[in-house]
Amino acid sequence: MTTLGRLLREEHGSATAELVVITPIVILMLLFVVLCGRLADTTLRLNDAAHQAARAATTARSPATAASDAAAAAHAALDQAGVACRSLTLHTDTQGLRPGSTVTVTVSCALGLSDLTLLGLPGTLTRQASFSSVVDVYRGTTATPAGGPAR
Repeated sequence: MTTLGRLLREEHGSATAELVVITPIVILMLLFVVLCGRLADTTLRLNDAAHQAARAATTARSPATAASDAAAAAHAALDQAGVACRSLTLHTDTQGLRPGSTVTVTVSCALGLSDLTLLGLPGTLTRQASFSSVVDVYRGTTATPAGGPAR
């Protein structure tokens, strides 16, 4: 009985056993931190894309051109930043694109979670960013004034 009692009381190797148990938990926590950081970075890049799209839309001369310029600017900004959206939706509110009006661009991006970390999470997460920009009050127009050349 003394030999069995002594074996039960010995703690040799307990640190190794604790390390084996806690290592996967620590790795999962680190991967979760990476996921949170990548989501924050993607949100910042979406904000930048919305900003660039709104600025591109304010330089257009017509609402249709403003919407296409905004889409091109947002796609270019996201491609350059390396953000891969499963689906990208842009909404451009030009308010008639009159000098002094505000153009608002909303960018919505569905992100696949499987490539964000090594966790292989299923599904998508939708992030959205919006930016408003004022159309220059002193910009020229494409309309020809009565009796004069176009500006």
